[in-house]
Parts: sequence; structure tokens; C-alpha cells
Amino acid sequence: MGRVNCGEGTWWHGKFRGCGYRITEGREAVLDALTESSDKHLSAEDIYIRVHGAHPGIGLTTVYRTLDILVDIGLVYKLDFGDGRARYELAISTGQENHHHHLVCTNCKKVIDYDDFIDDEVELLQRTEKGLSDKYNFNIKNHLIQFYGICSDCKNGLVSV
Repeated sequence: MGRVNCGEGTWWHGKFRGCGYRITEGREAVLDALTESSDKHLSAEDIYIRVHGAHPGIGLTTVYRTLDILVDIGLVYKLDFGDGRARYELAISTGQENHHHHLVCTNCKKVIDYDDFIDDEVELLQRTEKGLSDKYNFNIKNHLIQFYGICSDCKNGLVSV
């Protein structure tokens, strides 16, 4: 996929600078790795491996620090799928709708991105968000939903862990 250009710089430069952060080689490399792997849920170690080949001066500590910043400013989601490793994915799309939920298999740990919502689901989520907003006087900006269960491969005995 590569970088998505929007005039000068890449799509995230304005958000990054607007939050008071400099754009460094390490930060750019981490975001590039996440952008190029938007269909995967990468750990910090996965990102480090992708970045280190082209940028050997970027260490694992830089990757972790960069991910912490990206989570804090809302560019990246930090996800916990119950396997003991934090995973990361872009929170802000590059111009396309990217909101989705996750189905997590508790047996083989496979994660399925789920984004083909039906009208009833969308209506339920909108009612839930409105109800919570009203009840707690809270302005909801987004949500993350993960469903845990057994995938079809494990259910049918195709995967043993």
C-alpha cells in the first residue's frame, strides 16, 4: 500500500505536529510499517522487525515509545486479544472508512476483522452510544468491540492448539 500522500508530507503529519511532536525517522518508519500492514494486527516486535531492516539505527525502545505516543494522540489503537502481547492498528483511516470490530478465537488466537455490519447492529450501537452519553453526560467519540469465541476452523477440528 505504501504512503498515502496528501499534499506535503504524509496523511498523519498534521495530526502529529498539531499535538506538538516532531516527525523523526523512527516515528515515520513505525507509522509507515502500520500503514503498509493495515490488514494485520502487529505487535511492537513485529513492527521492529519490519522497520529495523531498512532503518538499523531504530531500536525496539524507539518503537515502543513511538507506539505510546501514537496511542496517546489517537492515531493508533492498542489492542489486547488475550494472548499476552499488545497489538496495534491504525485508528485513523487514510480516507477510507475503516471502522471494524474483532472476532477473537480463544483457541487458536486468530483475529477476524468484522466490518460488514447489518442495519440492526448499527441501530443497536447508535442507541447504546446515545443511552450511555445521556446517562453519564459523556461525549462518545469512538468505540472498540471485541467478541471472543471459537472460530469455524477450531469448531470443526481443523486446528488443534
